[in-house]
Amino acid sequence: MRGILAVSFPALLVALPLSAQSAQPTPALHWGPAPAVFPAGAKMAVVSGDPGKSGLFTIELSMPAGYKIPPHFHPTAEHVEVKRGTFLVGMGDLLDLKATKAMTVGDTGTIPALGHHFAAAKSPVVVAVTAMGPFGMTYVNPKDDPQRPKTGTR
Repeated sequence: MRGILAVSFPALLVALPLSAQSAQPTPALHWGPAPAVFPAGAKMAVVSGDPGKSGLFTIELSMPAGYKIPPHFHPTAEHVEVKRGTFLVGMGDLLDLKATKAMTVGDTGTIPALGHHFAAAKSPVVVAVTAMGPFGMTYVNPKDDPQRPKTGTR
């Protein structure tokens, strides 16, 4: 059985076919901490390709319940599939959980290149993300970038 994911946000997620089967994280993957561009606490595994090089890649990102990714954007479109949990996605320059669309296991969608968006894990979540490399992520508010040196600490 197949369906269509319908989204009410303009340009948030393009309608894509859904599979009725529950997708599960790939257990044979090598998991490690997500790159430093992500807030601490996420884990990542490369499924295919190389996110650091030109070309198509797929990664899985695992996030604990309550994990938040502040508003950001990417230079290329990204296709997302929820493998486990409830993933909250919203568009815009401010992280507003009330303005998110809940995606559950099997839901898929595409966020356009340069589309300002944010995300949160309502429960422990695993998502598969497919995009063209090299991977890039820019925070709308530079202060949200975890790689930015902290000021005012001694």
